[in-house]
Amino acid sequence: MPVLVDPTPGLRASFLEAVAEFRADRDFPLPWFVQDVDPAALTDPAAFAAYVRRLLGERTQAGVRAGFVPMTTLWWADGDRFLGRLAVRHRLTPELERLGGHIGYDVRPGARRLGHATAMLAAALPIARRLGVDPALVMCDRTNTASRRVIEANGGRLLDLTERKRRYLVPTGPGQRPGVTGVRRAARPAGPASRSA
Repeated sequence: MPVLVDPTPGLRASFLEAVAEFRADRDFPLPWFVQDVDPAALTDPAAFAAYVRRLLGERTQAGVRAGFVPMTTLWWADGDRFLGRLAVRHRLTPELERLGGHIGYDVRPGARRLGHATAMLAAALPIARRLGVDPALVMCDRTNTASRRVIEANGGRLLDLTERKRRYLVPTGPGQRPGVTGVRRAARPAGPASRSA
């Protein structure tokens, strides 16, 4: 059963396979976290371990790169298979209030349409609460119907519509959200679906 895990060097091969899937996907824009990596460099185990350390370090202000806020990056994995990534931002800047929100997520193309995004977001909400985020601002592109359903399945209440985004407030406390069903099992998804919020 998939779970959220800390980034780990043990998922290097599967992570790099997922990056290749994202780069080959023409149905959605390239996620920012994929734009941020050099797959060729990360084939080196030492370079990948350094990348993992950087992600883990971003949880504190001291480890944050310029232009970023502290965030907890987690990977959605089923054993040794990387299925997606999720980031919980600890605070928001005015720009993130308009275009990013507290929680962003991406499911690798080969694992879409199986309920992973819904389950990932559900698993992240208690983590956001422990970080002092309640409610969480979560958003998606106005045209991303699949991501809208993910957010609404997790109790998201529409805050407003901007020119580009649907902005939701999602409660993070226990008993404030509807029950979320688990991940569906299938041999292969039937096409593109939710990418990112």
